[in-house]
Amino acid sequence: QVQLVESGGGWVQAGGSLRLSCAASGNIYRIDVMDWYRQAPGKQRELVATITRGGNTNYADSLKGRFTISRDNAKNTVYLQLNSLKPEDTAAYYCRADILSYGMGFNANEYWGQGTQVTVSS
Repeated sequence: QVQLVESGGGWVQAGGSLRLSCAASGNIYRIDVMDWYRQAPGKQRELVATITRGGNTNYADSLKGRFTISRDNAKNTVYLQLNSLKPEDTAAYYCRADILSYGMGFNANEYWGQGTQVTVSS
């Protein structure tokens, strides 16, 4: 019964900042790679950033320098700091994680959150 829940989205003016959180809960043994994606209406879902359990990060080229991904393994949580927001950043932001869970043995699966909306006004 692993679940990912995003929070922290909202409305901000251009140039503002938000900090998104994604907390995993359930029968978790270990969380490996965690990612943030986003999707605007009528557009493809795109990878924003990814972070390994050891803290190695990668970002979409267009976003590098404005967004920062981090994680707290003790809290099973990944964060995305959004700075210098632009109207084109408006989208639903989703977290994704590779999680090793227990129950009927151990299984590695991909889990997705339900998304949190970020709206940036000009």
